Amino acid sequence: MSKHRISTTAFAKIYPLYIQKAERKNRTRDEVNQIICWLTGYTQISLDLQIEQEVDMQTFFDQAPAMHANTALITGVVCGVRVEDVDDPFMQKIRFLDKLIDEMAKGKTMAKILRTQGAQDEYQR
Repeated sequence: MSKHRISTTAFAKIYPLYIQKAERKNRTRDEVNQIICWLTGYTQISLDLQIEQEVDMQTFFDQAPAMHANTALITGVVCGVRVEDVDDPFMQKIRFLDKLIDEMAKGKTMAKILRTQGAQDEYQR
């Protein structure tokens, strides 16, 4: 099986696109960082280091300290693909991140995006 082209793309090249998307919708870099750190388990310092070292996307997710336990609550469609149905674990992690950033850009609260308890109850209704 051939590698996805995105796997060799530097996270440092994708990251500014997330920031631009957020800022176009009057959201902040800090919110993007909060989402990335929540999903992957990186701290702000370790996230900055990954960006500085220009690790590729595969390495970024492989070295993630711990994907959040609530990733199973991330559902929906990104670019016509239902994120919960993606078979490739690497691609699913990318889709999870894309979905969270999309939710932020659509104006959802950080509590809903980060699947906190009160927001989880709303998702299950």
